[in-house]
Amino acid sequence: MAQKKFNWSKYSQLMLPLISILLIVVFNLIRDPSFFSVEIAKNNVGNTVLTGNLISILNGASELAVLAMGMTLVTAACGGQDISVGALAAIAGSMFVKVLRSGEITVGSIILAFLCCCAIAIVFGAFNGTLVSVFKIQPMIATLVLFTCGRSIAYWINGGATPTVESPLINAIGSFIPGVPIPTPIIIVAICGILFALLLKFTTLGLYTQTVGINQRAARLNGINTTLIKLLSFMILGVCCAVAGCIGVSRLGLINHETLLLEIEMDAILAVAIGGNALGGGKFKVSSSVLGAYAIQALTITLYAMKVPSTAVKAYKAIVIILIVVIGSPVVKAYFSRLWARLKKSGKGMEAV
Repeated sequence: MAQKKFNWSKYSQLMLPLISILLIVVFNLIRDPSFFSVEIAKNNVGNTVLTGNLISILNGASELAVLAMGMTLVTAACGGQDISVGALAAIAGSMFVKVLRSGEITVGSIILAFLCCCAIAIVFGAFNGTLVSVFKIQPMIATLVLFTCGRSIAYWINGGATPTVESPLINAIGSFIPGVPIPTPIIIVAICGILFALLLKFTTLGLYTQTVGINQRAARLNGINTTLIKLLSFMILGVCCAVAGCIGVSRLGLINHETLLLEIEMDAILAVAIGGNALGGGKFKVSSSVLGAYAIQALTITLYAMKVPSTAVKAYKAIVIILIVVIGSPVVKAYFSRLWARLKKSGKGMEAV
């Protein structure tokens, strides 16, 4: 029986984020061989937990990784990006706190609060999606509306206050479940990743999203409802914002509409770009965007470990990210493809001689 040839092209999109992470890992191992060591320690409440820079990277990137999943769908379907995800996460987080504070905090009330914040995030996601899919407004311009007023809406939900939600259950969502050494946000990201994988594997959403992003006219001629696909992508991103907002609130134990996931939309777009996804729509891979999110967080942790001032971190990140994006650009990829083809051709010529 002939052996099945491994299809490298299927996984080629993962190369850029993986190379980015590899470079950061190699740099840190040279700088400090113990940088990625994982230790077992006791936290403030006496639970045995895993600690270290590697855990900090995986934990700290949780909200960004979840948002990057949803941002990938919007980018693929609409050929543009949603710049209101941070504001929408603040709205969802504010609703989460509002429901929790209406009574005793139990497992049931947490589930109800999460469903309520998902509902409000889906409504606002549908609003953004309607502007894009029905009124044909560019995604970045359409979402500028919510980007501008979203945090004010979050402020109004709780009457202008920044209320706290003190509960062991909320603390467990934002940090560690007793008896589980892995931070809960990492587990939440894994669950979201599994749900996305199942959604794209057992439905036609992935195929339709890619088709709409590549050629809307051809998609319509093939019977695909392009308006619905775009609307669905924004609504799914809304759920991702709700999840990220709940994680952010649970970490702090309060809602601060002004600072919750502030400026995370830029990192979410960069995660999609570093993941090698076409920012103009079409071909996409959610797992690449998640790796891009971890690459960004690994870079951030590295800079802090090098004692770089917080005010200068963004500048250093910008320089490195520009290099990564340029290396992964179509022009550079095409150049290296031609170079590789020439090398292969010359190699075959040498063999013939």
